[in-house]
Amino acid sequence: MPLTPRNLVSDWVEAFNRGDAEALAAMYHEDAVNHQVAETPVAGREAIRAMFTREFAAAEMVCLVENLFEDGEWAILEWRDPLGLRGCGFFRVVDGRIAFQRGYWDKLSFLRQYGLPIPPA
Repeated sequence: MPLTPRNLVSDWVEAFNRGDAEALAAMYHEDAVNHQVAETPVAGREAIRAMFTREFAAAEMVCLVENLFEDGEWAILEWRDPLGLRGCGFFRVVDGRIAFQRGYWDKLSFLRQYGLPIPPA
């Protein structure tokens, strides 16, 4: 029996907080899209795995759940990190895997908080 969207995203948060790109990638459909609006959309499970691998190598990120809602095929996650960054994510779950994800967060604040280079304007 497939996981509900809410339960799958709860598992996603646990894998994210472990920095486990393999476990995260396994939660996506082969042709899934992850679109963090501050970035170019990433299409395909392997590309999503590579994205998480790069991100976890760049910064030690933590997702603290503020709210987690479910509506039909969708889970909506409102989150914060220990440094004060906040955001939200929308996950469309089909047959127990993420088919589409969109996230909203402030990239400039993220780069500053983690001491990462800020690209030229």
